[in-house]
Amino acid sequence: MEITLYERDGRPVAYIADDQEHSIYTWDGHAVCYIIDEKIYGWKGHHIGWFHQGIIYDIHGYRVGFTKQTCPSVTYVEPVKYVKYVKYVKYVRYVSYVRPIFSTAQASISLADFVRQDAI
Repeated sequence: MEITLYERDGRPVAYIADDQEHSIYTWDGHAVCYIIDEKIYGWKGHHIGWFHQGIIYDIHGYRVGFTKQTCPSVTYVEPVKYVKYVKYVKYVRYVSYVRPIFSTAQASISLADFVRQDAI
């Protein structure tokens, strides 16, 4: 089952695909990052954050995105998803950061920019 990811204001931005890699796709069908354990890696292999209990955190521990259950706002209706493009080959993963103490504060980066920051 795919999991939709929302901005703080309730707008759907991306979704976690129901595949073995837990790839995160944008609505236009591009795979931009993936989840291993709770760690989120960009397609170029950089550790960019965490997905913990339905909330996406950046590397500093600030909230970036939410699932429907954890979103602090009423969520908008999801748009129709485009067909998924073929994924690029992933780069070798870099060493991950030490997990920070997660904050309730919002990150300054939008979820859309966050998921695309290490994409090909």
